[in-house]
Amino acid sequence: MNVKELLSLKNKIIIVTGGAGLYGKTIVEGLAEADGTVITASRNLDAGQKVAEEFRDKGLDVHAMRVDQADHKSVMALKHQIQNKFGQLDVFVNNAVTRPMKGYNAPMEQFAESMRVNATGMMDILREMTDLIAQSGGGSIINISSMMGMFGPDLSNYEGTNMGDPSPDYFFHNAGLINLTRYLTRVLADKNIRANCISPGGLFNDQPQRFLENYCKKVPSGRRMANNDDIKGLIVLLASEASAYINGENILMDGGMHA
Repeated sequence: MNVKELLSLKNKIIIVTGGAGLYGKTIVEGLAEADGTVITASRNLDAGQKVAEEFRDKGLDVHAMRVDQADHKSVMALKHQIQNKFGQLDVFVNNAVTRPMKGYNAPMEQFAESMRVNATGMMDILREMTDLIAQSGGGSIINISSMMGMFGPDLSNYEGTNMGDPSPDYFFHNAGLINLTRYLTRVLADKNIRANCISPGGLFNDQPQRFLENYCKKVPSGRRMANNDDIKGLIVLLASEASAYINGENILMDGGMHA
């Protein structure tokens, strides 16, 4: 098969949770640019619709739906909406998170809320979207984790800033998601579903200048943080037939920071 055909997402129905967020919007754009039909789903339907309209104006096939992944009824409503409108699901990009915990000494209620959404809720929507993919004959799950799921915090990045109190739930959740990907690879094999994970490094978002200096000097690829385009090729690869023999992998996307 021609490599352009292998990388094409034509006729594939793809859902991205958190698709209006910083990375989510770029993920939606990349998948749609590869000719996929992409659904962005989050609690804020207005924000999702704004993203969908922006991309449709560029000729991309993007739709918005609402879901609260911490609410099982909302997850099931999304599942039925996808079934009724599209009749199939081929790819699930598991990207949505909430970050209620602010630092090591934050109240335990914040840790519990993080687990309610980012662990229990995430597993709920993952199972329901996986069921749709299985009904469609198979496909791909792409979990979005972080390099912070692989390594402890490098506190030297925060020297000279007021950012030096990383939240433990972020590390807990992302590390668990990486190994959950391996679990899914095994248990979903007979359903023709692949599961892979992307662990990005830091994404540029107008961070303080001192933080940028501390961070970027450690990155061989351009001495910079990731930009919005850096994840596009990788997400399209893992969603497409070009990655048919890539399964159970966690891909570190950090510009060589941890080489």
